[in-house]
Amino acid sequence: MRVWLDSLRRPTVLVNVVLALVAVGGALWAVQTVRGPATAEAGTGSAQQRVIPVTQGDVTASVSASGNVQSASTATANFVTSGTVTEIAVKVGDVVTKGQVLAKVDTTLVQAQLDTARANRTAAGANYTRVKNAGGDAASLASASASVSSADAAVVSAQAAVDGTVLTAPIAGTVTAVNGAIGSSSGGSSSGSGSGSGSGTGATGSTTSSGFITLADLNSLQVSANFAEADATRLKVGQAATITWSALSGTRATGTVATVAPTATTQNNVNSYAVVVSIATPPAGVRLGQSTSVQVTVASASNAIRVSTLALRGTGTQRTVDVMVNGAVETRTVEIGVEGNQFAEVKSGLAVGDQVVVTMQSGSTTTNQQNGLFGGGGGLPAGGGAGPAGGGGGRGGN
Repeated sequence: MRVWLDSLRRPTVLVNVVLALVAVGGALWAVQTVRGPATAEAGTGSAQQRVIPVTQGDVTASVSASGNVQSASTATANFVTSGTVTEIAVKVGDVVTKGQVLAKVDTTLVQAQLDTARANRTAAGANYTRVKNAGGDAASLASASASVSSADAAVVSAQAAVDGTVLTAPIAGTVTAVNGAIGSSSGGSSSGSGSGSGSGTGATGSTTSSGFITLADLNSLQVSANFAEADATRLKVGQAATITWSALSGTRATGTVATVAPTATTQNNVNSYAVVVSIATPPAGVRLGQSTSVQVTVASASNAIRVSTLALRGTGTQRTVDVMVNGAVETRTVEIGVEGNQFAEVKSGLAVGDQVVVTMQSGSTTTNQQNGLFGGGGGLPAGGGAGPAGGGGGRGGN
């Protein structure tokens, strides 16, 4: 013992001992700092409480779904007259006007039929004139007149067949498919798609590509999306929507709900409803078929008293929250209006500046909400302000 005491009297040894104690203490402090309080350790499932203020601002509730870009106006063009294709005047990507010639088929056979029909009409007319001039009886005149009418009908039919050898655009738009080639058969009206004078058939909103040539109006675009059953009940025609693109980073466009299907589509025992959202102004680079995400605002409240949804307990419009008052926690019943993903509108029970207690589970699914509320996922000292809000999952909003 005396030797040890003597060694402490030596300045060098004393300094070394002090430095060692400081190092040990610093290490212990660092470990405690890194670990933090036991309630904040990730993965433990323990609760951590924060106190945040009731604020005033906008609250929005929204639902979202994935979808694809479509044209709001498409058409298929088919030849009325069957024959061998002799000319195709357009290719995929060409922009055409309504009535523009797209393709033609061989007219040899149908032109001969038209020439014959015209000759028969001339003969029928001459016969009627002879009968009339000869003073024929009523029955003879009626028979000659019927022959003229039949010949007229034959001319009209033959002329339609000739006209049907020319395929014209039923709408103005862009060629999206050419399903034929020079030398192939046109198919004509036997395909079931052609009618009229040969200008083809137009079907607004149709997406079929069975026609000889298909067209789409790329200036009038929309998104077709399937919304979950619960979300679809909140959708109405005319609601505002925001559209983002998977392939166009940072690209956003506004839209409006145009239609909501009244009947569900069932896949893997899950019901969804087809919804069409029109795009107000299609951004540059948009193409048919591109994948999109559609977020529709289903309710909103401007400049409302709002509270974090993490502070709410219960369901419906009547909820309870814990409020910190003079260092003590009291439970209040509040009336909720619009409920978004981050905030809920407060109709009664709270005032701006009230301090509500939020209980968060470490490692829980509320992490995303915490990150948005506290501006980056870190903790918030008692009385701190709320950060910007954002949506997530199938539902979003402030």
